Amino acid sequence: MAIDTRNLADETRDWVADTTATVRGWLDHPRASQALLLTSVALLLFMGSMMVLSASSVLSYTKNNGNSYQIFLRQAAFILGGLVLAAGLSALPPERTRRISILLVLTSFVGLLLTFTNLGLTVNGNRNWLALGPFTGQPSEFAKLAIVWWGAQVLADHDRELDQLRRLLPYLSVSGLLIALTMLQGDLGSSVVMAAIIATVLWVAGVPLKIFAGIAGLAGGVVGILIATTPYRMMRLVAFLRPQSGVTDANYQSMMGTYALASGGWWGLGLGASRQKWGGLPEAHTDYILAVIGEELGLFGTLSIVALFALLGWAGIRIMRRSVRPYQRYLAAGATGWIIFQAYVNIAVVLRAWPVMGVPLPFISAGGSAVVATLMAVGLLMACARAEPGAVAERERRARARAHQHNIGRVSAVVDGRAAPLESTSGRTGGRGGATPGGRRQKGTGRTR
Repeated sequence: MAIDTRNLADETRDWVADTTATVRGWLDHPRASQALLLTSVALLLFMGSMMVLSASSVLSYTKNNGNSYQIFLRQAAFILGGLVLAAGLSALPPERTRRISILLVLTSFVGLLLTFTNLGLTVNGNRNWLALGPFTGQPSEFAKLAIVWWGAQVLADHDRELDQLRRLLPYLSVSGLLIALTMLQGDLGSSVVMAAIIATVLWVAGVPLKIFAGIAGLAGGVVGILIATTPYRMMRLVAFLRPQSGVTDANYQSMMGTYALASGGWWGLGLGASRQKWGGLPEAHTDYILAVIGEELGLFGTLSIVALFALLGWAGIRIMRRSVRPYQRYLAAGATGWIIFQAYVNIAVVLRAWPVMGVPLPFISAGGSAVVATLMAVGLLMACARAEPGAVAERERRARARAHQHNIGRVSAVVDGRAAPLESTSGRTGGRGGATPGGRRQKGTGRTR
């Protein structure tokens, strides 16, 4: 039986055209940016919570007297707190919260300074943790948010003069001070992410290439000096450049991560079935959690994480391009650049495409201060999405529709209120005037008498 390939091709072409039109129509919806952002972040948080529980169960059992859920419950509590802060920031117009950013800059500066006192903690050779009572955290995570938030305000105030270096000096000076304090802690990974945030915002702001190149050259030189003057960083760089040298102290973590990814195959060993989390892979629930995802969920799970970050990045770029005010545009650019670049570095480190650098995977890795600061950035990004002209126009239209329905209801209530006395009066008249059978009987009885 011959198959009419022409009809089949026409049907396929029509289906593709209809599907494309449907998708374009949905993306043209005023709240499409909000939906894309919310969907990607919600799925990343779900995947992250699930994998933190799996990757940390063994370590939590050994460190918390047989409680396999302690690390997971702590992460869940920070996620809940971050969601509350994100919801509060997203509900307010971006311009109403811009003045708060200076407080965050001061708080981050003080927090970074306190790490050099008795309140500071040294973890894995970096003195970048701060202990305040029962809470511990990294002030550098909030310093990233400060550079995004406060930087957007400073650049927006001089939006038409950003081709002059003197207008950039306040932003570069304060940001550079925060980066310098982070470098003194030994946290090169966070310093590189901060520098990437600055580069992203300056690129979006249209800073002249000569200024941009000069800043990039200076930052690259500082990073090179830090690597060359620190023995363990040089060991990591050499191990990265010579992966064939075998398993050594410098590349042990990256090799164990490679073994975890390789053993996962296409579909993984199954959720909870990781072998490396039993002690073979250091930082299995934090910096190298993607290796556990690849081991348990396979290539499919790993690519799902990458796809969700790509969706988040697309949503952020869409919000940035649709923002009409410079402050919102720079804020969206900084928040998106921060999350996507940090995710890229973490994924590249696990895949051995980048030298080992202690950077958590946003929304996925365990870490209280990291997830709270990142969710606050998402809240600001959502506020920018809600401030898109199309979204504002739709909210105004819906408000007018609700007001119209409310007015109709009030008119109906007034009309019903006037009609009710007429009905009751008619009833009383019928009773007196003999409209009812009972009334006629009474009148008839009277006439008989």
